[in-house]
Amino acid sequence: MTAWLAAAGVQDAPRTQQDVCARPEPGSAIEEPGELRSRDGVLETDLTIHDQKLPDGTSRYCYLTPNGKPSPTLRLKPGDQLVIHFKNDLVDLDTTTPAIDRPLAGAPICTTRKQADVCESGAMTPISTNLHFHGLTVPPVCHQDDVLKTSIQPDDAPFDYRLRIPDDAAPGLYWYHPHLHGFSKTQVLGGASGAIIIEGIERADPQLAGLPERVLVIRDQDLVNPDAPPSKFEPVMTKSQLDSDGDVANSGTGFGKPSKDLSINFVPVPYPNYPPARLTMKPGERQLWRVLNASAITYLNLALLIGRAPQQIGIVGLDGVPLQFQGSPSPSVQWLNHIGLPPGSRAEFIVEGPPAGSSALLVTRAVDTGPAGENDPNRALMTVTASANADEPQSTLPAHAEPLPRPERPWVGNVAPVHVRKLFFSEQPENPNDPNSPTKFFMTLEGETPKPFDPQSDVPDITVRQGDVEDWIIENRSMELHDFHIHQLHFQLLDWSGVAVNEPFLRDTVNVPYYNGRMLKYPSVRLRMDFRDPNIVGTFVYHCHVLEHEDGGMMGRIKVVPRDTASSTKPTNHQKGEL
Repeated sequence: MTAWLAAAGVQDAPRTQQDVCARPEPGSAIEEPGELRSRDGVLETDLTIHDQKLPDGTSRYCYLTPNGKPSPTLRLKPGDQLVIHFKNDLVDLDTTTPAIDRPLAGAPICTTRKQADVCESGAMTPISTNLHFHGLTVPPVCHQDDVLKTSIQPDDAPFDYRLRIPDDAAPGLYWYHPHLHGFSKTQVLGGASGAIIIEGIERADPQLAGLPERVLVIRDQDLVNPDAPPSKFEPVMTKSQLDSDGDVANSGTGFGKPSKDLSINFVPVPYPNYPPARLTMKPGERQLWRVLNASAITYLNLALLIGRAPQQIGIVGLDGVPLQFQGSPSPSVQWLNHIGLPPGSRAEFIVEGPPAGSSALLVTRAVDTGPAGENDPNRALMTVTASANADEPQSTLPAHAEPLPRPERPWVGNVAPVHVRKLFFSEQPENPNDPNSPTKFFMTLEGETPKPFDPQSDVPDITVRQGDVEDWIIENRSMELHDFHIHQLHFQLLDWSGVAVNEPFLRDTVNVPYYNGRMLKYPSVRLRMDFRDPNIVGTFVYHCHVLEHEDGGMMGRIKVVPRDTASSTKPTNHQKGEL
């Protein structure tokens, strides 16, 4: 535990290569990530990425501030400037394997630095990295949120990320993580991730004012006990409770070895006995939980149980956006007994502490990822114990809040699309005659031949005009669940395989059901894509956020061009990250 306290900046202790990315012990009490807050409209910090190899052969990654805070939460207000002096301190953890042999089959990568300019490098190696600000609507250019060409090496000088949070940014939960094609899974699975909070969510609903708030980051990692037999004491949900919530059909039994272990705020919850992390709350106290699924491949379906009875949680925001925002006709709170979170997704919800003398259990239900998918079974994550002496969270929402300004644009769900596009997920073995050969992954525009994402190409798969609204139909032609995500913007889910859904709110990540081999047509989702924000002009990507699939080629490139080149609306953020 000493190493963890040192890494958390609780005490001054020299860090060594062995403990640079230290973790708490299983069953530890939850500690919230350290916070960095903007002051006078600016949040400026140094941040360094580290890695280390463990004796069991697994790898850890972490972000550290100069005083040792691991993966800090960045808290900003709309209109603030974020400046990160970012240093790459990675070392090659496996020098015996040539870099070219390490990425998944079918995923072209560039393994040598093309240019000295970090902004044009495109180098993708095990020790390259960059930052992606997931969910933020900021320009996709170097020094802000370009993941296509920005590649930072260990011998580079600190690289400055400079971005301005738009004045009309949605108040909610976002996150940062590396986005190097071919190596995203390795770094995120190792723990390279952290939360971003754009403040002001209490302005969307007055009942949030004054609530204590907690940040809970759920990550996956390689199994600690891969050879252990399954436990007989796994938390079990009845099939009647494993319903479809518009995210995923949760029909799995929930037993068996998971594909990955989970942690919550870095407290490991390892297979097979899943010793839960610990948290105390005052009896019956209301809190706002901001929950991030920072997993590389693991799907979550969260429920808070007292006994086996799921408790009501009040959803107020998804993927960084309040349910009631930008003219959405949604109620400001939706009370549910569970919430599905695919990799990369976030939820903010009201919880109530258990009664005095009792406890609750935060679990993730089984998620049926399909015959070709990974096993994501039922498992416990955290025990919540009622105690009158419980410590309060480190942050509390303001007690008084002005309402959000009226939207300047019509609600996107009421805008007719100018274009309808169909895309599809698919995959195939590298060797068609050997189903056990490595899998190639594709995301393809209807009418095109499937091919893996090529990072060395500058040709966009899709070109869109800024200011337009489009409908995208995303089909899944594979027998495993996929998780669609697009950078720089949000969308509304309209239907589920042609059946309308009642979701008058925004997302940036959504599950696409798998094909079971018996359906008359491929399952799909229909999304209302909003390209109206001027900050999104430029080139960025859409992909499956199961990072193994993304690294394997399941990604596409989109270019948003000015609506009228001669008189286009200038982005509020200047190009090249100048403030």
